[in-house]
Amino acid sequence: MTKNKLSKILLYAITIFITVLTLIPIWITFVNASRSTNEILQGVSFIPSSHFIENYNNLVEKGFNLGRGLLNSFTIAGLATLLNVYFSALTAYGIKAYNFKYKKQVYALILLLIMLPAQLGFIGFYKYMVALGLINTYVPLILPAMAAPATVFFIKQYMDSVFSPSLVEAARIDGAGEFAIFNKIIFPIMKPAIATTGIMGFVGTWNNFMTPYIMLTEQEKYTLPMLVQLLKSDIYKTDYGAIYLGIFLSILPVIIVFILFSKHIVSGVVAGGVKE
Repeated sequence: MTKNKLSKILLYAITIFITVLTLIPIWITFVNASRSTNEILQGVSFIPSSHFIENYNNLVEKGFNLGRGLLNSFTIAGLATLLNVYFSALTAYGIKAYNFKYKKQVYALILLLIMLPAQLGFIGFYKYMVALGLINTYVPLILPAMAAPATVFFIKQYMDSVFSPSLVEAARIDGAGEFAIFNKIIFPIMKPAIATTGIMGFVGTWNNFMTPYIMLTEQEKYTLPMLVQLLKSDIYKTDYGAIYLGIFLSILPVIIVFILFSKHIVSGVVAGGVKE
């Protein structure tokens, strides 16, 4: 066996091991969602049971409104993702295509913001939303998505490999305006990067628990992660089956998104990492 072949086998083995290690918690969550509380207390199992309907009925009795939670989560995550990718792409294009004073300093500031923890400004952000009267609305959960330094950085790196100044100059000669150039020419070119950052942004917003927990006060406006948090036990018994089912239902849309669009993530990351 050659050294090259041995290296490939080792690489495949490590990849399979990491994949299995990643999938085990998701599979156990799915299995426990189909088991009763007594079965869960007996120990770990990798074989699904037959208590899905029973656990779902218990969820409904506990006030878990799946339809409302899905609608709220999709509304917030969908709108936030649209704002995220469009304005980040517009910012990245502006940095790449135009020469202006303090351009390097502006880009350095964007890189600095990536490294700052979001929690540093959380108290100030909350007080500002209170002053604006935006508590218990979706505005604080959607509008700030316009400012996404990490998304700007990723799309800017991608543009370094695909951007052609001559294409923009040709469009200007034909009489196209700056926004028309971006929307009709540049934005379609960014599709792999936009797909990647869009998926990441959607998943991040979907899984966000802290910001909605602080900003929303009415249960009808709660997202799915917040509804899962409400699945508290009573004094005498904890319904683990219902809790696991609630957790699984909250992560199921994320799993579906990754399955459907994983090829875009791979192509976007690869394209963004290649420079001419």
